[in-house]
Amino acid sequence: MAKTLIAFFSRADENYFGGSMRYIEVGNTEVVAGKIKERIDADVFKIEMKTPYAKDYNTCIKEAKEHKNTGVRPELVSMPDNLDKYDTIILGYPNYWGTMPMAVFTFLEAFDFSGKTILPLCTNEGSGMGSSERDIAKICPGATLKKGLALSGSGVANADSQIESWLKTNGIM
Repeated sequence: MAKTLIAFFSRADENYFGGSMRYIEVGNTEVVAGKIKERIDADVFKIEMKTPYAKDYNTCIKEAKEHKNTGVRPELVSMPDNLDKYDTIILGYPNYWGTMPMAVFTFLEAFDFSGKTILPLCTNEGSGMGSSERDIAKICPGATLKKGLALSGSGVANADSQIESWLKTNGIM
């Protein structure tokens, strides 16, 4: 039987919301992952770094930029043993410096996605998907990559119709 995994990276703490900073308890991408889980039968895996980014936004973005510029692959808290039972991966992440956080690269590079379908989901505050879809295609050459969904992070609470439409378009719901 076909099985779906929602794998996501999300960051709470101080976040940028359309021009101002705000502290949040649950990261925007995690909110969307929860909305998807409410609508479909899927397992969920949170991609978490052993050494998380700083709680304050400005330090976090400096750390994330340094990771990107130096090609760091942060160590993760845990990793699934394998992805054999999944045929579809919904991959959620915020846009960090025009692509995915480097922790998502760590996750993707750990597995062979041949024959799997990947649906990218990117939260952002105006930068869209960036190069993340191209980056996923490079890392996962044997996968079928569907068109991603870019959502405004500050608007995820009201994104239900966009999420449902995307899931239905991709035959997941």
